[in-house]
Amino acid sequence: MSIGLRGSTFQLRRRVPQRYRSVEPREVVWISLHTDSETIARSKAEFAWAQLIEAWEARLAGDTSDAEARHGAAQELARIRGFRYLDVTRVAGLPAPELIARIEALERGRAAPSPQEAAALLGTVPSPEITLEKALELYWTLAREKTFGKSADQLRRWKNPRVKAVRNLVDIIGNKPIGAITRDDLLDFRQHWLERIEAGEVTPNSANKDLIHLGDILKTVNTMKRLGLTLPLGELSFREGEMRTRPPFSADWIRIRLLAPGALSGLNPEARGILLGMVNTGYRPSEGAALTAATIRLEAAIPHISIEPEGRQLKSAYARRVIPLTGVSLEAFREFPGGFPRYRSRADLSATVNKYLKAHDLLETPQHSFYSLRHAFEDRMLAAGIDDRIRRDVFGHALDRERYGKGASLEQVAGLISAIAL
Repeated sequence: MSIGLRGSTFQLRRRVPQRYRSVEPREVVWISLHTDSETIARSKAEFAWAQLIEAWEARLAGDTSDAEARHGAAQELARIRGFRYLDVTRVAGLPAPELIARIEALERGRAAPSPQEAAALLGTVPSPEITLEKALELYWTLAREKTFGKSADQLRRWKNPRVKAVRNLVDIIGNKPIGAITRDDLLDFRQHWLERIEAGEVTPNSANKDLIHLGDILKTVNTMKRLGLTLPLGELSFREGEMRTRPPFSADWIRIRLLAPGALSGLNPEARGILLGMVNTGYRPSEGAALTAATIRLEAAIPHISIEPEGRQLKSAYARRVIPLTGVSLEAFREFPGGFPRYRSRADLSATVNKYLKAHDLLETPQHSFYSLRHAFEDRMLAAGIDDRIRRDVFGHALDRERYGKGASLEQVAGLISAIAL
């Protein structure tokens, strides 16, 4: 890298790498470092060269038939030159000094601007048409902050309903560019769901989830890609019917049927351990599966588990908590002090347990499921008169008022739960 004076200003002189010859006609470039101090010039040289490389890379990316890549490259090249990319109609409407600044930036230091730079600063690169399927592909990156901390299984469960929502809309209206989606298209989609609701195939809640996911995807892409579209998304949701909730197991059913000798012997040991751990803790199955030796604390004065964002994202800020271990749950964790590695990264825990319970006639009604143990534990706490604040802290639920103080101690909670433990 050569630095020398040209007049009273130091400039960087360097040969253009072969990679960029298609977008840079000069064999050698001179870059002004805007200083008469050699020390300062040398400190600025690497950054100036890096900026030029970045600009050439953007030109290369823009020299393509891929409309989206070309548009993205134009935005990046405009940024490198110190401008925001604007559509040509908006460039034409700029105040005269701002328009002149763009033109002068193109002319500065060269006989003729490259086509890519001219298109970037003057806004003549057409916006790409983003189809529904392409919008979903872009969404994964544009909405990546929503996935921070999620485990592989959580990420899968987060993605699947969004994939389904887009696929369902494509089945009805085709893989349209999102800018071409009309109000009639979305009303046709709504009618499709209405017919399924009337046929009893799905609930209004299921239909609304598809609409919510679609709205989120389209709004995110529209905003983050700065498309400026007016999306016809309003007033599409259905009035939600009564939410289906899983009924709790009765205490007698758990004691007499689920905890009967040999009742769970055919279930694989780790799934059985998670189930028994749930009886007197009420944790979510995924929370139990994620526990490790570090979060199972059997040697503490009060044996307990700690629900933490270790390798996964918690359901909410309130889900971080400690739960004392009592009864059959304490016995289960003594058998598995290191947790349940089989299910730490697998998604089939609930399916495995529910299939076993159904096959062995261990579901109190057809509406019951593995998750009913969580509801059963809360019902037992409620029947025992345990304070609402304590119940919410144990279950990881929000409190409908501000939380004051630290709440009940682990010892206090253990005493209350021991009285209702099975």
